[in-house]
Amino acid sequence: MPRRSTSAVLTMTALCLLALPACSANTPSTSPANGGVSAPVATAPGKSEATTDGPVLSSGQLRDRLLTAEDLGEGYVPKPQRVPGQGAGRDDVTVIGCPALEKLGGEAGAGGSLDFPRRAKAAFTYTGGRDAELSTELYSDTTARLSTGTGRIFAAMASCPVYQVVLGSTPVKVATQKLPAPDLGDEVWSQLLTFTAAGRDSVVKQTAVRAGTVLVVVSGSPALVDTHVEKALAKAAPAA
Repeated sequence: MPRRSTSAVLTMTALCLLALPACSANTPSTSPANGGVSAPVATAPGKSEATTDGPVLSSGQLRDRLLTAEDLGEGYVPKPQRVPGQGAGRDDVTVIGCPALEKLGGEAGAGGSLDFPRRAKAAFTYTGGRDAELSTELYSDTTARLSTGTGRIFAAMASCPVYQVVLGSTPVKVATQKLPAPDLGDEVWSQLLTFTAAGRDSVVKQTAVRAGTVLVVVSGSPALVDTHVEKALAKAAPAA
């Protein structure tokens, strides 16, 4: 029996299904790469935690380190954040045909965010392309939790070249491809995901970079991810 998916799969699938034209394979692209991330819940978001690798940042501190439209440049417009629980039953996500992902389970379902309690997210539409989109997400936790959780979900996704996700009542075919990751941060993961829903193919690239106690996840049109991942890392973890 398929189990409820990890929030990483929800993040990737919701990104495409809520705006399929923006994830179209016809949007500008350079070299491919993409992925998803999840991790165990750590201490409460308002509670500080010292580590040998640096401080664990609060959600408020992470918000201050998100890329803005001004950082990205001309043509980027902030996209309103989706409110969990709204939108055609799309909070219920199930994975079929990928035992590794099914076994992971997960409780972070509705929000489209990963399981780390300290987090911040910003999304943008790029008007200079064919409805291209870009999102940046920041998470903070101990290096061990970030590393273990991120590596686990990437390994699970890479183990299934093709599987199906049912988002609400919408079936989506997902094809994954593990790709060489850029030389950034302390650890980096990257995959290309192709979503097929209602006869339309959508391509999303997601690159996740861990720099100490901060995880930077950049998702969207492959060209935009390639262009802005270093900028997102530099702002989120300036000492990296």
